[in-house]
Amino acid sequence: MSRWAPDARERLETAALDLFVENGYEETTVAQIADRAGLNRATFFRHFADKREVLFGGEETLAGLFGDAIRGASPDATPAECLQAAFTAAEATMTPQQRAKAAQRVRVAAANNEVQERGLLKHARIAASISTALRARGTDELTARLGAEVGMLAFRIAVERWLTSDAGEPFAHHAVAALNELRTRAAELDSRPHPSA
Repeated sequence: MSRWAPDARERLETAALDLFVENGYEETTVAQIADRAGLNRATFFRHFADKREVLFGGEETLAGLFGDAIRGASPDATPAECLQAAFTAAEATMTPQQRAKAAQRVRVAAANNEVQERGLLKHARIAASISTALRARGTDELTARLGAEVGMLAFRIAVERWLTSDAGEPFAHHAVAALNELRTRAAELDSRPHPSA
């Protein structure tokens, strides 16, 4: 197939994730990825700055979806309702077709400290996007920061549940459920623990 094929990015991403899982992230080269995809190195670099971007290239898209959904929420929406809108918007990228790739990304990250560190940076950037969008709606800074951190924790929990669920619920279902659980647990922080039976 031509290196100009319209699905080149998708082919490169699929090849890279397969190779990362098979051989390890550090052992996989750009040349191997391009070869597996039936393309060349130049085509790889037209789509990705480096092999890390195969894992984290969707960061800006997700941050944009979250921020836009929060800014576009109803004027009287609470910060929690804004987060729910953000999770619903995330379904544009957290599709059933992307679920297998998300599982591969998690496996690769679990096996590589460098990838884990880059993942933390990704989450910090998305949290900053959430916080900025909440502040743009008039939310005070501390509440916006708290909302962003709770939102990202709900997001991580939702990803774990989405990847392991057999029921096939959409991502937003897991994310909203996780957010509601976290809100309930946060309200219990002032409660005294009950002795376990």
